[in-house]
Parts: sequence; structure tokens; C-alpha cells
Amino acid sequence: MSITLVLGNKAYSSWSLRPWIALKQAGIAFEEVVIPIYIEGSSEQIRKHSAAGKVPILKHGDVTVWDSLAIIEYAAEAFPKAGLWPEDPKARALARSISAEMHSGFVPLRKLCTMNTRKLYPNFALNPEVEADVARIEQIWLGTRAAHGRSGPFLFGTWTAADAMYAPVVTRFRTYDVKVSKPARDYMEAVLALPAMREWYAAGAAETWVLPQYEY
Repeated sequence: MSITLVLGNKAYSSWSLRPWIALKQAGIAFEEVVIPIYIEGSSEQIRKHSAAGKVPILKHGDVTVWDSLAIIEYAAEAFPKAGLWPEDPKARALARSISAEMHSGFVPLRKLCTMNTRKLYPNFALNPEVEADVARIEQIWLGTRAAHGRSGPFLFGTWTAADAMYAPVVTRFRTYDVKVSKPARDYMEAVLALPAMREWYAAGAAETWVLPQYEY
């Protein structure tokens, strides 16, 4: 059975990036459908695939899964050899915890620093709430790398779903010139250097849709 991933604009849709790069990095083949978000008719187009009316959406035979983290969990179960979660139970528990924290938290960062892979804003001013989010994210990255990341450049050494969940944060930090420590910057550079990430950036750059609310 083939897999279809329904996505929003690659320049703007952070939630779409998460399962897309998770599947790409895991070597799971899929077809993609891109529906531009927040323009006339987009909600109706998305609801043809899921009544929730939001992207991303994974379709696998007669199974439909929506929400980024739910899609990643489904893929991890459907393709257990893909290594989407760490093998070690303690590491896996941490990976799920930091992924869930990303999924439900960091609202100030999301509101002020919306995803836009086509822009760079040097010395962008952060408010105290966003600075607190940045500090917590850096704490997560460095703490996880110190405990589990010695075997490679990613949070748990090798790539996992946790890296996929934080990939859009990496793009935000790049776009808004967020100042972090060198170890955190090294992690960001490892994510940005991935061929899959470069493919995503190139596709976003080629899009013609422009959403003013995502532009400063």
C-alpha cells in the first residue's frame, strides 16, 4: 500500500515539516500533496482528506492519520525497523517526552517567530516570553545530547523522531537569528545540512504563495 502525505506550504507549515522529514530520514517512501494554507478554498480542499481540516494528513490504504505526532507514531509502528524512536527504553521515554513538550508547548515562540524558510531577519528582537522558550529548548537540546548524543550529531546521536519534532524550531532560530550557544548551533547546522532539509527549503523557495501574516 502506498502512503500519501498531505502537506501545507513548505515555506510556512511547520507542522507539515515534522512528519515529512521523519519519513524522509527513515527511508519510508511516500507521495505528497501540497495544499496552500490560509487562502480561499484551502480548508475545503483539506477536508476532502480529513474532517479535522488541518494539515498534515497521512493516508495509508484505508487508514487516515492527522496531527504530526500521531503520524510519526503511526509510522513508527507500521515501520518498526525505521528507527524513528531510540531502541533504549529510557532514551525512548525521553524522546517521547521532549517531542510531546514541543507538540504542546512554546506558544510564545510560535506566535512571534512564525515559520518562514524564505526569510532571514538579522538581530530580530525577542520578547521575554520567547527568550524563556529559547532557553528551555536549548536546555532540552544540550541535556539530551549530553546524555544520549555522543554517537552522532543529533539529539540521540542518530536521527530520531525527536529531531523531526524540533526541525521547524531549527528553521525558526535560523530565520530570526536567534542567539544560542555553540553546541546548540552545531546541532542546528547538522539538521540544516541534511539533504532532506535542503530539499524542503528548495521547495519552499520555489512556491509562489505569499501569506502576509507570515511576513515581517
